[in-house]
Amino acid sequence: MQILHTLPELDAYLERCRQGGTRTNAGHTNIGLVPTMGALHAGHRSLIERSRQADQVVIVSIFVNPLQFAQNEDLDRYPRAHEADQTLCKAAGVDAIFMPTASELYGMEGGMEDLDLSKVTRVVPPVDLAGHMEGRSRPTHFQGVATVVTKLLNLVRPTHTYFGQKDAQQVAIIKRLKADLHLPGEIVVCPTVRAADGLALSSRNRYLVGAQRQQATVLYRSLQAADVAFRQGARSVAQLIESAKAIFSTEPNATLDYLALVHPDTLKPLQVIDTVGMVAIAATINPNSTRLIDNIILSDSQDERLRHRTPIIAIDGPAGAGKSTVARQLAHDLGLLYLDTGAMYRALTWYALAQDVDPEDESAIAQLLPHCKIQLIANIQEDRPQPPKVQVNGKDITQAIRSTAVTELVSTIAAQPAVRAHLVRLQQQYGQKGGVVADGRDIGTKVFPDAELKIYLTASVEERAQRRYHDLETAQTNQPPPELAELTEAIAERDRKDSTRAVSPLRKADDAIEILTDDLSVQQVIAKISDLYQQHALSKT
Repeated sequence: MQILHTLPELDAYLERCRQGGTRTNAGHTNIGLVPTMGALHAGHRSLIERSRQADQVVIVSIFVNPLQFAQNEDLDRYPRAHEADQTLCKAAGVDAIFMPTASELYGMEGGMEDLDLSKVTRVVPPVDLAGHMEGRSRPTHFQGVATVVTKLLNLVRPTHTYFGQKDAQQVAIIKRLKADLHLPGEIVVCPTVRAADGLALSSRNRYLVGAQRQQATVLYRSLQAADVAFRQGARSVAQLIESAKAIFSTEPNATLDYLALVHPDTLKPLQVIDTVGMVAIAATINPNSTRLIDNIILSDSQDERLRHRTPIIAIDGPAGAGKSTVARQLAHDLGLLYLDTGAMYRALTWYALAQDVDPEDESAIAQLLPHCKIQLIANIQEDRPQPPKVQVNGKDITQAIRSTAVTELVSTIAAQPAVRAHLVRLQQQYGQKGGVVADGRDIGTKVFPDAELKIYLTASVEERAQRRYHDLETAQTNQPPPELAELTEAIAERDRKDSTRAVSPLRKADDAIEILTDDLSVQQVIAKISDLYQQHALSKT
């Protein structure tokens, strides 16, 4: 395990990793980053272990970030246990620890006492995420979080970065930062780790002495009361918050800062839980004023949700396996909505052009996303499958999205990370009620991991090359098709790239049913999937 203190040391280490100087697979090195402020505990270890499962290189950053602390907060006494932290990291299989000074990370001369934080460039997160709950009590806190996380992600450029669900508001803000600023890698959120008495593990728990340790469990006991009320049918903010407050009021040595019911992703206050909500709590344990936070997600069980929705059919598989052809016909035959993800990207492209926004300006496109309301409407006709009708902000643009201008620019917009993240969320909203057929490279593994019926549609490389050759040969063009051997090589290379890419690689979901289509017609494939769908429908009755 290496200890890195300076930016040049970090750069040199990362270069060795990416050049194959550490454990790699198929020429690509997954790098996992676990950002911490030290004083590591079992919660941090769970993040490291999660990274160890997915990444060839695991880096833990340890940095007590002064930008996160107001003048009256505990920066000076925040626990620092570098020797114990290094021991934990080494035992957990960490490859490197990045431990910079504040002057090193923020690029300023002098030691900590000479650092003028007023001269540091800040990242300011949106007010709708950062202006309430923690942001109300600590108005500059999330600027510090956003600044240091942005800096770390740009320095390390990790494949995955790991955070704990305990810091739920921080997680929501970082996800938004990643989308808006196009930060590298995937944000992975891991469950809160708790002690046997339910207290969420936190570095600040070290401040608790004597009876305060037991008193602090009132946070989790209050959240449990809200959970019990939810499971008994309570859905309104009044019912849930009052249930939690009733328990909290039994602990005289705890002072409540806030109890809030919000959506876990948007942090918007909820009056009623429709699908999912989060109760968040912050309180101070007296007399030493230890401030703790915690939260709990409230949602119906997956089984309960699935019983009440029309099934989703998710069709994955390699390029050229016929996914789209099968999905469109299948949706038509079963009377379901074909979730035309390509039409969504086209709709956004049309909207960008209509707003006279440069499709290559990623920042401007990201700002358009909240204002482009895309709706797909099933277009069911008796004779043959039709693509869904497409509306943007209530305007029918079904034909307009097929224009030459949109066709030429859609790939530019579709490649932007913020666009993909936004449209995946939209696709998942369609999935909440079910009744859709969707296809793609990661439909069953990432977009709809809870789909009732997952199909992995595949064919041999040779068969897919033959089909592509036939399509090109019969197309109305003046260009001769490539040689069959060239097509075969190209498809094999596409498979390799799709299956080894860092983000959402092509893979068969564990619970997917594989259908090899080499000797099957399109209609035979559709018949097989239709039979599976009907079997699933019967199993629910």
